[in-house]
Amino acid sequence: MTITQAFTFEAAHHLPHVPETHRCRRLHGHSYRVELRLAGEVDAYTGFVVDFFDVEKVFQPLLARLDHHLLNEIEGLENPTAENIAVWIFDRVKPELGQLDSVKVFETPMCWAEYCG
Repeated sequence: MTITQAFTFEAAHHLPHVPETHRCRRLHGHSYRVELRLAGEVDAYTGFVVDFFDVEKVFQPLLARLDHHLLNEIEGLENPTAENIAVWIFDRVKPELGQLDSVKVFETPMCWAEYCG
């Protein structure tokens, strides 16, 4: 069974390793969407793979670090591509939610990165 819980946040960033002429080199912002996908057996008693409230509790501190911040200023996100943000989130959630299967980070509704560990 897989479950997914989504979160949104607003943040600014710039991509320091793209050419000077690349538009993402300049400071800009996104309305990000993050999807945490968890996989595992359904607990016969609770009926859950993981309680969504537990997922929210684990992700809330990370969300607070990301929302309305300049991502480049967060340790480990100096080059905050969607790919790097997905890995950064995965590495911090997986130790607390072992059932974490993947993290998707949407920069727009039409473009995202997915990291499966």
